[in-house]
Amino acid sequence: MPGLLRGVARTAVISGTATAVSNRVSRRQAGRWAQQDYERAAPAYAQPPAPQPPAPEPPAGDSMDAKIAQLKELAQLKEQGVLSEAEFQTQKSRILGT
Repeated sequence: MPGLLRGVARTAVISGTATAVSNRVSRRQAGRWAQQDYERAAPAYAQPPAPQPPAPEPPAGDSMDAKIAQLKELAQLKEQGVLSEAEFQTQKSRILGT
């Protein structure tokens, strides 16, 4: 009987140790995977790009050709998605002086 008890106790210790080690390895691996996921997604969490500075004010003596060129440039920026509709309208009214 003492030999049987010793065998059971020994099995319990070995099993408990194996379980503790397995749990620790699982936690460490999960932490590593979480860190890798965070690093992959880091660009998504990066700060948004700085807003575009407003277009420079046209000099008072600008000709209509210069204003048209600026409006075309603004239209291209809007088509590319750089400017929103509201930003486009604001800059357009500023160029036209309205």
